[in-house]
Amino acid sequence: MDAADSSPMHIVLFPWLAFGHMTPFLELAERLAARGHRVSFVSTPRNISRLPAVVDVHLVALPLPHVDGLPEGAEATSDLPPGKAELLQKAADGLAGPFGAFLDDGKKPDWVIVDTFHYLAAAAAARRGVPSVMFPIFSSSSSALWGVPRVSTAVDPEVGASLAQRFLLTHQSCKMVAKRCCVEFDPDGVPLLPAIFGKPFAPLGLLPPPLRSTEGDALVSWLDRQPPKSVLYVALGSEAPLSKELVHELAIGLELAGTAFLWALRKPSGIPDDAVLPPGFQDRTKHRGLVAMGMVQQTRVLAHDSVGAFLTHCGWSSVIEGMQYGRPLVMLPFFGDQGPIARLMEGRKVGLPVPRKGEDGSSFDREGVASAVRAVMVEEEGRCAFATNAGKLQQVVGDTASHEQCIDDFLQQLRFYKE
Repeated sequence: MDAADSSPMHIVLFPWLAFGHMTPFLELAERLAARGHRVSFVSTPRNISRLPAVVDVHLVALPLPHVDGLPEGAEATSDLPPGKAELLQKAADGLAGPFGAFLDDGKKPDWVIVDTFHYLAAAAAARRGVPSVMFPIFSSSSSALWGVPRVSTAVDPEVGASLAQRFLLTHQSCKMVAKRCCVEFDPDGVPLLPAIFGKPFAPLGLLPPPLRSTEGDALVSWLDRQPPKSVLYVALGSEAPLSKELVHELAIGLELAGTAFLWALRKPSGIPDDAVLPPGFQDRTKHRGLVAMGMVQQTRVLAHDSVGAFLTHCGWSSVIEGMQYGRPLVMLPFFGDQGPIARLMEGRKVGLPVPRKGEDGSSFDREGVASAVRAVMVEEEGRCAFATNAGKLQQVVGDTASHEQCIDDFLQQLRFYKE
């Protein structure tokens, strides 16, 4: 490789306006910057202010355009009340113009790494002759199952693009596809991806996040007082569609299970604080349970020795973080790729799903929650087997050299396909 081939590149990353998307993009940005490349991370001002501190990454804040009906300060999906997702999509589409202006400001970047749903940003890069990589944050198993959508690319200007149209249009504008995956974690799904996407493909490794400082964290102090492997950590992401009734079923299920728990609870929209949990629940469980309704640093909790299992919605980032610390899973998926991920992890025998009820499987009850929690955390045969299998995947996630080699290989592909 000559000197030109090894010179630093300018790489721009533009994730979707959701923290489940921004976090893996930021992990990738830090790894690229650590190799001496100039890295720009694009989002909106409030989102950037809520991200963890990063080193050597240029944070670019593009103000979110005003859209009638979008709540003030809502810049990520976690800020939205029910029924407002399309308004955020419309606002995000309005970022394409400012993003194009950013690309025009000075020397053109070498590459843009764009989220699946930012189809207008991918098109803006293509018009300027800047090659782009599509980075779907979804799991390899769901990509192998769904493939590239087959939908019309004619977008209704009144309604806007559907999620499937966004995926397809972004795919058409991009030169490469990269995913947060490795064959050791998903040996059946990953080998299928190059043929499915039909473009140059790069596995990025699992991008396990670093463990950031826990100093002064009240939740960590509470965990310090609990016995090893005794606490169930409960977190269903920022977008789980839980009604008040289902929050109550989950709460009573945790009470019936009898284990200690730390619950990172996102309060359902429009419900008064004193009605979110069942009457008397916190008093009855105060000696073994803690409910946190603010921001929780998930990796800090999962890394703690007192945590014995993880009740999760099975978002890809959450599953990787759970396996990073060898935590067996109690799985409660809701939508998108969460179901395929739960089936993948059930197949790897690292945990069990909460039984579903109703014709469409959208509901669950307290008895199902309690039985799944006890099977994973209390009953000796299952508890030991799930912990052993989670430990095996912990070794895969912890194989730093393998994941870093994926990043190096990805950069070699960027150089090869640049022109």
